[in-house]
Amino acid sequence: MQNELLRELTARGFINQVSNIDALNDALNAGRIAAYLGSDPTADSLHVGHLVPVMMMRWLQKYGHRPIMLVGGATGRIGDPSGRDSGRPMMTEEVLAHNIAGLKKSYSKFFRFGDGASDAIMVDNYDWMKGYSHLDFLRDFGTDFTVPRMLSMESVKRRLETGMTFLEFNYMTFQAVDFLTLYKDYGCILQTCGADQWGNAIMGIELIRKKLGKEAFVLSTSLITDSNGKKIGKSAGNAIWVNEDKTSPYEYYQYFRNTPDDLVEKFLKIFTEIPLAEIERLAALKGAELNEAKKILAYAATEIAHGTAAADAAADAAAALFGGGADMSNAPSVELPMNAPMGVVDFLCAAGLFPSKSEARRMVEQGGIQIDGVKITDPRAMIAPACDIMVQKGKKTFLRVMCK
Repeated sequence: MQNELLRELTARGFINQVSNIDALNDALNAGRIAAYLGSDPTADSLHVGHLVPVMMMRWLQKYGHRPIMLVGGATGRIGDPSGRDSGRPMMTEEVLAHNIAGLKKSYSKFFRFGDGASDAIMVDNYDWMKGYSHLDFLRDFGTDFTVPRMLSMESVKRRLETGMTFLEFNYMTFQAVDFLTLYKDYGCILQTCGADQWGNAIMGIELIRKKLGKEAFVLSTSLITDSNGKKIGKSAGNAIWVNEDKTSPYEYYQYFRNTPDDLVEKFLKIFTEIPLAEIERLAALKGAELNEAKKILAYAATEIAHGTAAADAAADAAAALFGGGADMSNAPSVELPMNAPMGVVDFLCAAGLFPSKSEARRMVEQGGIQIDGVKITDPRAMIAPACDIMVQKGKKTFLRVMCK
């Protein structure tokens, strides 16, 4: 009999690959399991591109299993070569600590942490990796990995052409030892990951089999891409962050509100917990009615990540900006020191809407800027200080600038 959790995950489109689905099905039917998901602290927040396996782990907890969230304090010091054309920059101890704290904040939005049987726990692989000397690690694990097997991994093949370092080459061995450690210490039998981590994760299964003679499993998810087919991530410059100090709840809401029509059903299944029957109804809507489905998607996704109050405020702000009649105080805002008239280009940059004056000037000249509902096309125009200035950039970006 297929396990209910696997049925849910399959119906929602989470599953990309499973190492041994029949044996995993039996293990899930036998009782509660522990599963882990790892993330290196390369930034101080998760982003939407991370959330497919995160939401899958959330479903795992809803079905009574125990999530283990691993932050890679050790692997973050090496740098994962998967999906990369070049090595990752080294981080200082201070940056690592800051980023780990940010990831803990992100994970706390999606999981219930505690001491209960199905409560999530947070672990850092630096806690066990720091105890190994180089000699100890080679002695304990060096004969468990063969060079031909490591060279067969896609993450290695790609980087060999651009000069993979010995440091990066060791990454998969560290990740395998993580799985082995979690298996021994917490009875963790499942690793979940994105599709690009499949090879690294499989090495963990092989190490557990060699060292303990036990069976473990890997379940990977598909990667999420933007409308241009690019993987969503910070390196691509298109990240939508989970922590509100990097992406506001309103911007988070608008990201899902602007989902392309052909992705609405997929995003409803992955990023919300709306029942599948209701998703089927929403996905069948056509034309203007599909916008209602997008609003429901945006609200539900924002409520999970930021709570009901933030989702309500974001929905009100969107209604005010695009439909009129709602509370404008919920629109995204920024305070700007300004006690004298300022050129529109300087004003837009100071408000954080553009990273450079050339980009701001170009947008003004193209007619893409409105100030309090008036289109500004002259880059020499002056903006007078006011308590509340509403700026519109393009069709969908709004910002309240409050001068002080």
